[in-house]
Amino acid sequence: MEKNVYIETYGCQMNFADSEIVGAILTKEQFTITKEVSEADYILINTCAIRDNAEQRIRKRLHELKALQRQRPWVRIGILGCMAERLKTKLIEEEENVSFIVGPDSYRKLPDMLEHIHDGEKLSETLLSEVETYADIEPVRFDTNGITAYISIMRGCQNFCAYCVVPYTRGRERSRDPETIVNEARTLFEQGFREVTLLGQNVNSYRWDDGKASVGFPELMSMVAQVSPLLRVRFATSHPKDLSDELLKVMAKHDNICKCIHLPVQSGSDRMLKLMNRRYTSEWYLDRIAAIRRYLPDCSITTDVIAGFCSETEEDHESTLEMFRKVRYDYAYMFKFSMRPNTYAEKHMTDDIPDEVKTRRLEEIIALQGQIALENNQKEIGKIYEVLIEGTSHRSADQLFGRNSQNKVIVFDKGSRKPGEYTYVRVLRCTSATLIGEEIDNK
Repeated sequence: MEKNVYIETYGCQMNFADSEIVGAILTKEQFTITKEVSEADYILINTCAIRDNAEQRIRKRLHELKALQRQRPWVRIGILGCMAERLKTKLIEEEENVSFIVGPDSYRKLPDMLEHIHDGEKLSETLLSEVETYADIEPVRFDTNGITAYISIMRGCQNFCAYCVVPYTRGRERSRDPETIVNEARTLFEQGFREVTLLGQNVNSYRWDDGKASVGFPELMSMVAQVSPLLRVRFATSHPKDLSDELLKVMAKHDNICKCIHLPVQSGSDRMLKLMNRRYTSEWYLDRIAAIRRYLPDCSITTDVIAGFCSETEEDHESTLEMFRKVRYDYAYMFKFSMRPNTYAEKHMTDDIPDEVKTRRLEEIIALQGQIALENNQKEIGKIYEVLIEGTSHRSADQLFGRNSQNKVIVFDKGSRKPGEYTYVRVLRCTSATLIGEEIDNK
C-alpha cells in the first residue's frame, strides 16, 4: 500500500506549526506528504476546539470526505490536535469514517499507527505529556511561501481562563531549550526565510532553566534577533498580566524585532475580566498599553475580544467599546462567546446572553474597530516603510504585497524587487485593512 499523506489544518498558528512537526515525523519514516487530497492514502485533519463553529467545520469536512472514500475505500482518516484531545473516543464513535485520533502530545506515534491500522479498526492516542516539546524535530515547511515561518517555543497553558479549553487539550506549560530555537531560526535563515514568528499560548511565560542557566522570553527574543539583522522576528501571543518592560526594552533595542504586539483584552469590563479569570484589570491593561507607547511609539497593537460572555450587561459591553476607543487597535479578532465543554464556565456559569444580543454587541464592536482601523491607516499616508515582500497581490498580477514591521499589509506596483527581498514603500492611500503605496529607491 502506498504511503501518501494529506494534511489539512484548521485553527490557529500553533496548529499550522504542529502540522509541520507531523510532516517531519512522517517523512522521516518514508511517508510522502501530498498537496492533493485525491492522491492521499491517509488524510490527517489537524483540528481546533476553541470555538464550536470550528468543530462544526471539521464535522462538515468529514461528511464531504465520504465521497472520496467511496472512490478510494482504502483511505484512512485521522483527527489530530485539540478536537481529538477534547472528544477522545467519543469522536470515533460519532464519526464513522474516522479511523484514528491523536492528541497534540502523541504525534511521534503516528507512523506506527498508520502502518498497522487495519480495516474496521479504530485507534486512539490522547495522553497529555508534561515534557513533550518536539524540540528535536525539524519541521517540514510545506505549503509555505518560503519567506515566513513559525517556530514553536513552548507548548501548553496553565492560565485556565474560564472560557478556554486549551489547558485541557494541550496540557501544562513547558518550554523548549533556547539553543534548539536559535538553531531552528538560523537554519531557516540559511534556507532563505526572512521572518520567523515565535509561538506559544503565552510567550511571556517562556522560561528555560537547566540548572546552569535561566532564560526568559526577553533573553530568548534577543538571542533570536542576533541570528541576523536581515531576519525579522515576531511573536504570538502575549498575556497582558505578564507583558514586561524588559521585553519592550529588548524590542526597542533590536530593529529586526517587529514593532507589533498582539495583546488580547477579551473585555474592557473589570467584572467580566474577573469572571473570565484573566488576572488583570482594565487599569493594568491600559498601563501595559502606555508602556508599549512609551518604549515603542511606532508599535501597532492588535487584540482579541469576546462579545456576550456569561452575564455580560450593557454597561460591561460599553466598557469594552470604551477600551477600543482608548487603545485604538490596528486590528482585532472579534467573536461571540460560545460555551465550550469542560471549561470552568461550562461547569460553573450560565450562557445567559441571547444570541441576538451577542450578535448586536459583536456588530457594534466590529463597526467601531473598522472605523478606528481606517483612521489609523489614514495617518500612515505619506510615511515610508521598509517592507518584506511576500508575493504577488491576490487582486492584481501586476502588484506585489508585503508587510512592514507593524504587520500591516502594503500593496504596490511590481518593480525590480522579488519576494523575499526588502524594499521601501511610500504609502499613498489606504483602506481599513490595507495600505497602498509606491516603491521608492531608498528611505
